[in-house]
Amino acid sequence: MRNSEKPYHQQIELQRRDEEEPPVNVFVHLADKSYDRSGLLPAGEARSDGFAPIATGNMNGNGALRNVIKQPADVLPLLARNNSASGGEDETPRAKEAKYAGASLRSAVFNLSTTIIGAGIMALPAAMRVLGVAVGLFVILVMGVLSEISLELVVRYSTQLKAYSYGDMVYGAWGKTGRFVAQMCVIINNGGILIVYLIIMGDVLSGSKDHTGLLEGWARHAGWWTDRKIVLLFTLIIVLAPLSFFKRIESLEVSSAISVALALLFVIIASGIAALKLVEGKLAVPRMVPAFDSKKNILDLLIVVPIMTNAFVCQFNVPPIYYELRDRSAPRMNKVGRISILLCVIVYMATALAGYLLFGDATDSDVLSNFDTDLGIEHSQFWNDLIRVGYVIHLFFVFPVINFSFRQTIDSLLFPLSPPLQDSNARFVILTSALLTMIYLGSTLIPNIWVAFQFTGATTGLALGFMFPALVALRSVGVSVMERKLAWTILLMAVVVSVVGVTTQIYSFATGQA
Repeated sequence: MRNSEKPYHQQIELQRRDEEEPPVNVFVHLADKSYDRSGLLPAGEARSDGFAPIATGNMNGNGALRNVIKQPADVLPLLARNNSASGGEDETPRAKEAKYAGASLRSAVFNLSTTIIGAGIMALPAAMRVLGVAVGLFVILVMGVLSEISLELVVRYSTQLKAYSYGDMVYGAWGKTGRFVAQMCVIINNGGILIVYLIIMGDVLSGSKDHTGLLEGWARHAGWWTDRKIVLLFTLIIVLAPLSFFKRIESLEVSSAISVALALLFVIIASGIAALKLVEGKLAVPRMVPAFDSKKNILDLLIVVPIMTNAFVCQFNVPPIYYELRDRSAPRMNKVGRISILLCVIVYMATALAGYLLFGDATDSDVLSNFDTDLGIEHSQFWNDLIRVGYVIHLFFVFPVINFSFRQTIDSLLFPLSPPLQDSNARFVILTSALLTMIYLGSTLIPNIWVAFQFTGATTGLALGFMFPALVALRSVGVSVMERKLAWTILLMAVVVSVVGVTTQIYSFATGQA
């Protein structure tokens, strides 16, 4: 009887007997393969016989395994189970997507950075107002570090599992139920974000009850061209739809680069105005630490915590960006993540600080609203309009990047066994059109969903950014004690922040303080 046909406990006994004389006929070809130090399998290699190789000892200096044994796939759910029963990269249609790897490192950085820097950037000055300058900058730095750790966990297990999507990565560790929950989180989170983007575009272009829109301000009066539904419809058809019909995320490199550049433009303008007012002595002394002198300040502090933890959530877009990366490898994708996180930390710190210094305790929850008033400098209206126009264009280019994983997740949920979406023109067009229509209807039927957005941020955002990566790590094998402790720390942090955020939102809403 072959070893692979013996019961599992007999295989373990055979392995113990052969410790001094490793088997030469079992996966001997793997001895020459290089293994990433962060994972045991190259690109999540699984075998058709239901077994997966794992290391029995340390890796040598070149990262190659010294001893390899067999264990049943159901004992190694993370390493052996993926969306292909055989583990071959060409066995399922979705696995074939990984072949289309032509994106440059620069393209990946732009797309990942654009995923991070969305509408949430405008809430950071208000977060700084609540936390104070010193604590606010420290929290941004800490969340950047934790997000980078979480991102590398996603890269590591996406590599091992050949996970084409975020849901497939979770499936490798937690099966169909886990994948379904993760997919629903992506759908709720990204769908909500896209609707919020359209609402913001409508507020800036056509105005709201508290602010005059750009179109009305330029025309000096309102007309049919300032109607919110018409403005959003034309915006969707002329700008967002063409960008959303790109089949590959690498095609959005230029638009993502422009999006990042516009975010930097906002930072430069806001920082320049703040520096000018500082020289003129027109800035108030900022608070350095949180204030606990009132019930409202304490509630604001609890509400702002989920905002800060969600500032770097981008993990749902990591697998598709990774598998379109040219010469992809875990270290190469980790480099993309580190560059993106570092860039966003700098942008976030500058944005939060400049916005808070400019408006002080009057900083609104969406600082863009503050740029509808006199800034106290020459040509104030010009700078206000430039900032608002730049921000709307920034959202134009963020929209298709978020929509990519939104559409991909829904397609995976509805058509799990179908060919890749990019290979089915009819399905691609119908699905994209249907999703854009639903997003448009949501933005016109729901006038303001900031409260709902805060709830999703405290639930699905935290789940995607921290909970699922930590849960996948805890489910895996070959994880060191330190890595396991780190995963537990991230998981507990996310759960606590989620509970605090949701509870505070419910309390604020019930007491009329929301």
